[in-house]
Amino acid sequence: MIAAFTVIGIYVLGTFLISIYGHRAAQDTPQDYFLAGRSVGVTAMFFTLIATNFSAFFFLGFAGAGYRIGYSYYAMMSFSTAVVAFSFYFIGHKTWKISSENNFITPPEMIGELLHSKWLRFVFLSVMIVFTLPYIAIQPIGAGKILYTISGGQIPYFLGAVLLTFFIVFYVFWGGMRSVAWTDVFQGVVMFACIVTAMLVIAHQFGGIAEANRKAYELQPELFSRAGKGGYFTPKIWFSFSLLFLLSVPMFPQMFMRFFICRSPKSLKASATLYPIVTAILFICPVAIGVWGHMDFPGLDKQGSDNILPQMLNSSYFPSWLAITILLGAVAAFMSTLDSQLLALSSMITRDIYLVFIKPDASMKEQVFLGKILVVVLAVFGLAIAYNPPGTIFAIVKQAFTGLAMLFPTVVCAFYWKKTTAAACIASILCSEGLFVMYLFGFIPKSYAYGFLPVVPLTVIGFVIIMMVSLLQKRTV
Repeated sequence: MIAAFTVIGIYVLGTFLISIYGHRAAQDTPQDYFLAGRSVGVTAMFFTLIATNFSAFFFLGFAGAGYRIGYSYYAMMSFSTAVVAFSFYFIGHKTWKISSENNFITPPEMIGELLHSKWLRFVFLSVMIVFTLPYIAIQPIGAGKILYTISGGQIPYFLGAVLLTFFIVFYVFWGGMRSVAWTDVFQGVVMFACIVTAMLVIAHQFGGIAEANRKAYELQPELFSRAGKGGYFTPKIWFSFSLLFLLSVPMFPQMFMRFFICRSPKSLKASATLYPIVTAILFICPVAIGVWGHMDFPGLDKQGSDNILPQMLNSSYFPSWLAITILLGAVAAFMSTLDSQLLALSSMITRDIYLVFIKPDASMKEQVFLGKILVVVLAVFGLAIAYNPPGTIFAIVKQAFTGLAMLFPTVVCAFYWKKTTAAACIASILCSEGLFVMYLFGFIPKSYAYGFLPVVPLTVIGFVIIMMVSLLQKRTV
């Protein structure tokens, strides 16, 4: 296991050295600590956008879906991701313009100030917290399991989770968004190199990509169908997922805040252009590995299929040092997501709770100090949950995309419709989230979605409520 500790040590050292750059350039102001002084250029912007969005699910979950569903999962994800690029620019450009002109630092602050309502700000913040806190709890779970695998069991699961989490806390506390953005560049490169290498090495062992696909097709031809194994991806489901990602991905606080940090619209436009191209190339890698996994590991259940990539790496195809190095890609994916989540939530609690409801006259240094303390507190919270995670945590995470998508109508109307009122947005968020909870608990029959995912009818309802309430308010004034 000397190789394992050597590889891990080199990776941690590389991340640490890069974070020094962020620390040296950092200033003790909220604008700088939370947003890197709005100075992030094209390269760093692209990589921090990609790395933040790619959690460990990109490595493990995509491969598992490829095993269970087939190549249709790749087609759906790559197309849906291409659509997301439109919302990045549609929402991102407006966010950059408004936030830079008014010195807004968080999404709830921006939306609340635009519509002159601290209660809308609070409701918007609450939804973001509810659906992001569980993510902070499950990220260390994945990290601990991966480090346990890499070390051959010599690093216990929870110890691995603690070590990696507090290393992240160290460089986020130290350098803020500057350290996060530049370590994201390094972690993004590691992710890309690892997953592409894994696919090419495995394909080579099967006689090349074409031969690997031919053998897999002979075993499971359904994995190559448009609808996927079991016919899951109907046209309505395909459309639903495309809409779901279009609406929800920009609403994740760690993604939303990326629109605040770019130096100019040029950085955002270039990133939005490159995003679907790069993801279309990368997404095929874990999905293909999952499809090919049937040749060596047939008949896996849901839990087993989610571990198909580590199983393939631990087979005879890879020398141990290479398998360990590739699994570090999943660690990089975890780190690049968690660091951004910690910083995003700490900034929102500081700016949208402490500064609004507790101490409105807090100095800039006090805000930065509180933000740093909250990074530590949130990390400890995540580890406490990770020690013995309740099942409800995973249930909330599974529904986070739909829950956050319900904020999209408010953002669009606040940006682009002058008649929008704060009360209408509050009503839209509360009603759509309430209906979503009723749907999940079976109070609303699934047939009411007419074959779509719930995000489709709920989004329509959200927009309709904003328009109706806003127009009614205007008439009564």
